[in-house]
Amino acid sequence: MKIFVVNAGSSSLKYQLIDMETETVLAKGLCERIGTSGAITHKAADGRVYTADTPMPTHTEAFEAVVYAMTESPAKVIDSFDEISAIGHRIVQGGAVFSGSCLVTPKVIEQIEELGAMAPLHNPAHVLAIRACIKTFGEKIPQAVVFDTSFHQTMEPKVYMYALPYEYYEKYGIRKYGAHGTSHRFVSHRVADLEGKDIKDLKIIVCHIGNGASITAVKDGVCFDTSMGFTPLDGFMMGTRSGTIDPSALTYIAEKESMNAAAVNEMCNHRSGMLGISGVSNDNRDVCKAADEGNERAKLAVDMQRYQILKFVGSYVAAMNGVDAIAFTAGIGENDADLRSNVCANLTYLGVTIDEEKNHIRGEEVKISGSDSKVSVYVIPTNEELAIARDTLALIS
Repeated sequence: MKIFVVNAGSSSLKYQLIDMETETVLAKGLCERIGTSGAITHKAADGRVYTADTPMPTHTEAFEAVVYAMTESPAKVIDSFDEISAIGHRIVQGGAVFSGSCLVTPKVIEQIEELGAMAPLHNPAHVLAIRACIKTFGEKIPQAVVFDTSFHQTMEPKVYMYALPYEYYEKYGIRKYGAHGTSHRFVSHRVADLEGKDIKDLKIIVCHIGNGASITAVKDGVCFDTSMGFTPLDGFMMGTRSGTIDPSALTYIAEKESMNAAAVNEMCNHRSGMLGISGVSNDNRDVCKAADEGNERAKLAVDMQRYQILKFVGSYVAAMNGVDAIAFTAGIGENDADLRSNVCANLTYLGVTIDEEKNHIRGEEVKISGSDSKVSVYVIPTNEELAIARDTLALIS
């Protein structure tokens, strides 16, 4: 049984084709510059690659390019999309409406669209992709939607509520929703597998650290708390996002710079974080390299990033009254050994020790804690696509 997994952006379309009998990726690809010139890069599991510049005015043309790549190109992997059992879509924002994955219906599409104001860069694009799939494939292939926010729906009101007038929660749903839930769910369950224990018996902290980053506390098998809030802007500093900041600092800047709400939002989302502090880049590798070469602002950005990660980890240890395992995942979490070492060096009060030789293993799932460590520490490559495919398979089954 084959599942086609889609992760759509406003001008891009990532995809994977997964054989669920073996849970192996048969092909993956990326459509770029949708709405302008259009281009596709498609890779088969055996190493064959197909690339092409092709007009993609909308997501519909992008899907048509994907169909050609998978069924007719020199890197084809199937004879027809009739071989595909279902399509699974990643959806960033499900609000309080969706507590789990579900099959696509006209009502579901409408609800995802209505939640677009809380994820304006993501949900509208997801809706475009779903409709383009329907236009391309009709209703012969069932479609499912898997929400980044649904894993966090188990948080208690004392955790997800903001201390604002309650009427804004009632009128507009202003509360913490979190993000990266699909990744946090996959990694936390993988930790339990590696520990050989029921996830309900573990207290786990998952550090999903990439250009966008969040940390989640998992207790009793479910999300207990998470760093991102009403939007993915909240939490600790990221590539271009500021993370948590005193709102009065923003109103002060807005008054001084004559900025409206949209301008402030743009500043916090696109010109802050590692980029804003370092002045070098939003790419962690570039910032760390500049710091090593003596750039003081880059060093400050690195120090701030690691300190803020440490604070969230520590706060979740306190909130859960302990921790059994900590996992690092996503681009930075999986590849920055120095960051992991730095964070863990400040967790000795928990009895954390690190095996530095294992910590420097790259591209693999590995337990990096020392044999005498009282807390297990892992590096686990995330696999959101597989999680989406598993949910999709469960729904159509």
